[in-house]
Amino acid sequence: MYAFELTRAKTVADAAAALAKSGGKALAGGQSLVGAMKLRLAQPGTLVDLSGIAELKGIRKDGDALVIGAMTRHAEVAASSDVKSAVPVLAALAQGIGDRQVRNMGTLGGSIAHNDPAADWPAAVLGLGATVITNKRKIAADDFFKGMYETALAADEVMTAVSFPVPKKAAYIKFPNPASRFALVGVFVAQTANGVRVAVTGAAPSAFRSKPLEDALGKSFTADAAKAVKVDSKGLNADLHGSPEYRAHLIAVLASRAVTAAG
Repeated sequence: MYAFELTRAKTVADAAAALAKSGGKALAGGQSLVGAMKLRLAQPGTLVDLSGIAELKGIRKDGDALVIGAMTRHAEVAASSDVKSAVPVLAALAQGIGDRQVRNMGTLGGSIAHNDPAADWPAAVLGLGATVITNKRKIAADDFFKGMYETALAADEVMTAVSFPVPKKAAYIKFPNPASRFALVGVFVAQTANGVRVAVTGAAPSAFRSKPLEDALGKSFTADAAKAVKVDSKGLNADLHGSPEYRAHLIAVLASRAVTAAG
C-alpha cells in the first residue's frame, strides 16, 4: 500500500464536494478498490469514505419497485425479508457473491460503480431494467454500463440508490469460478412489464443484453427456446478459464436453466 488521504463524508453533499475538490475515489465496501490499490492498479491520492452516510443505506418498497441504497451490503440484501418477498432473485444473487467477508463488507453501489466484467450485480441491473439514482440524476440501466470498469458516473457523482422494477418472473444462474466465485458466465433472465430481458455477465468486457435470447424467449418463454439460440462468440472473453466459443455455449445453457428456475 502507499500513502493516501482519507476523508470521511457525513452527507452525500460532503462526499460530492470532496470528490470534486480532490479528484479522488469514493470508498464503499473496499472489496475491489483496496485490492486494486494493493496491486498498484489504482493509485488515488484521496479516498472519500461513504460508510458514515446513513441516507445511502436501506431497503424499501416504492410502488412497483424495490429501492436499495447504494451502501447496502450484499449480506443485508441476501437476508432482507422485503427483498425475498418483492424480488427474491436479488436475495439469491446477493447470497452467491464471493465469501462471507465479501458479502458483509461489499456493497451494491460499490459493485455496480466498479463494474467488474464478471460481477453479478450488473447483470441484475440490466436484466431488470433498473434505474441508478445519483445525487444529480437518474440513469437507466441500458445507459449506465459503458465498458470494462467504465460507467456513466461522473467523477464527482455519488450513487445514492438503485430502483429495481418488480418482475413477473426472474432468475439468475451463473457458472462460478471456484476460487473467486465471480461469474465465468452468468445469465439473468426476467419477464418484465416491458417484455423479456436477458443480461449476461462474465462473458465479455462488460455486462450486456442478449437480443437473440430476448427475441427467442419473447416468443416462447421456455428452456428449449433458450437452448436453441446460437450465441455469437465474437467479442467474448478468452482466457485460461475458457474460450469465446465455450462462453457462447454457456450463455445459452445457463439461460435455459434460468428460464426453468424462473418457473
